[in-house]
Amino acid sequence: MTEPEATDEGSTTDAQDMRDRGAFTRYRIMAFVTGGMLLLLCLEMLLKYVVQVNGVDANGSPQPVLGTWIAFVHGWIYVVYAVTVFDLWSRMRWSFGRIALLIAGGVIPVLSFVMEQKAARWVSETLESRQQADSTP
Repeated sequence: MTEPEATDEGSTTDAQDMRDRGAFTRYRIMAFVTGGMLLLLCLEMLLKYVVQVNGVDANGSPQPVLGTWIAFVHGWIYVVYAVTVFDLWSRMRWSFGRIALLIAGGVIPVLSFVMEQKAARWVSETLESRQQADSTP
């Protein structure tokens, strides 16, 4: 399905802004989901290796506390997060440093929540500068 042709330049810009905001909304959702799963993974590791709640097996390996599924699920959620980061980054045409910071948000505990706030500011600034550039004759 193709998108309808814009009748004037303003509606094209508005449509682009809506798609860009949609990319940010998808990123925002994935930042919270990824951050939450990463915190759950850190809790599992803390309980398993530091507290050793379930003890060790016959081989001396610590037993999972919350489940072995947490690392697997976080890994796949991180893949989706990385795709949403790339989509947002490419739409906004940001520098390489920004994608590196956003990608790091999925592997450093709590950073995804911090980067989501920074990304919200970056998106606002980028969209405002585009509107100013489009309104300049």
